[in-house]
Amino acid sequence: MGFRMVLEAEDDFTVVAEAGDGAAAVRLAASMQPDVILMDVRMPGVDGIEATRLITAAHPQIRIIILTTFDLDEYAFGGLKAGARGFLLKDAQPSELTAAIRAVASGEASVSPRVTRRMLELFGSRLPADGEDSAEAGEGSSADAARIDVLTDREREVFFAIAEGLSNTELAERFFLSESTVKTHVGRILQKLGLRDRVHIVILAYEQGLARP
Repeated sequence: MGFRMVLEAEDDFTVVAEAGDGAAAVRLAASMQPDVILMDVRMPGVDGIEATRLITAAHPQIRIIILTTFDLDEYAFGGLKAGARGFLLKDAQPSELTAAIRAVASGEASVSPRVTRRMLELFGSRLPADGEDSAEAGEGSSADAARIDVLTDREREVFFAIAEGLSNTELAERFFLSESTVKTHVGRILQKLGLRDRVHIVILAYEQGLARP
């Protein structure tokens, strides 16, 4: 009800449906074809991660933002891997929520800095320690570390800044660039690394130990 009140106060938003569980979300997504879905992680029956996987597989044009308390939902990261385009904590400010929806609806991805920091807390134990032998760290980390060698120095800087959760505006401010130049860098990074969107940059950076707290 709180989310509906926030969203319906916006002139450019229309709430077309609500679902009480993941199975209902899958059915409603197919019948209503919404632009964006706000998906809770923990629901009875089909959970939010599985619902996200099913919806994005059948309807890739529908964009999903995962909502979580994070303190309880340690597996919510799986939602991003399942195809979600955004990730927000349930206590996000209304302005943060509406900005994320607009970003995702326009084709961008949205992962807040708070969420990326929490990702490090949850998944940091999986990352190889400094100086750890590549064999000990695992072939995946070594391969992905080498993978980003195709990036220019500036692109690598932008890559790691995206992994921190910075938006295009924040990237422009940090590197003293125009937003159009930032978008060009982001596009080249995605193309060179074969990634779908900036969410997958975050996944690559943190899951493979390419970024640290």
